[in-house]
Amino acid sequence: MRLIRSCLIFLALTTPANADKLFLTTEVYPPYNVQASDGSVRGVYFDQLKIVLEQTKTDYEVTVMPWARAIALATTQPMHCVFATARTPERENLFKWVAPIHTDRNVLVARRKANIQAATLEDAKKYRVGTQRGDYTEALLQKLGFPQVDVGADFEITFHKLAAGRIDLMPMSESTFKSLPADTFSEVITLARQQLGLACNKSVPDEIIARLQTRLDQLIADGTQQKIFDRYDLISP
Repeated sequence: MRLIRSCLIFLALTTPANADKLFLTTEVYPPYNVQASDGSVRGVYFDQLKIVLEQTKTDYEVTVMPWARAIALATTQPMHCVFATARTPERENLFKWVAPIHTDRNVLVARRKANIQAATLEDAKKYRVGTQRGDYTEALLQKLGFPQVDVGADFEITFHKLAAGRIDLMPMSESTFKSLPADTFSEVITLARQQLGLACNKSVPDEIIARLQTRLDQLIADGTQQKIFDRYDLISP
């Protein structure tokens, strides 16, 4: 009896109290993710995920941090997920996916007064391009052979470099670009079109992924996702 009791105590101590709790990480990236003064998160992406998580009764917590750290945690730590992550071929088998949260057109943006023009991506390669560490555009720019890629810690740092003229071009979502002052910034050329989703560590049980995906599919089918897009004046895919 003492042996059984000891074993039960050991199991209680070694079994995580929140074994099915998801730890979500993300970055500040208006209008997709915005962090309020009280630390809460809202925006196009999380407004969808909050419905999906709460209506499936999934325990979770969400933390805002630089993108490189956010995606690193989802890659290496059990029960961690990161959003919204570009679902590239290189990442497909690294995670379990709940998608699509959005389909994005990513554009290269310049300061209007710089008068930068590029008819092709090859033309754009002569300029200095900035992006954030760990973002899919970092790998994409390298893959496409852009020789001058400046990598910052997060979106805000890179954007400040663009505004200050320290870089010539910056990739960003079309909807983010549309929110910028039209007399200050201009779209130069499309860099990529990409589906985005919730990317989860492979330790997350398949049944959790399945129920989240089912609820997201319903969100899309019943028009709720589109209503969220409309609320933020987001360009639909």
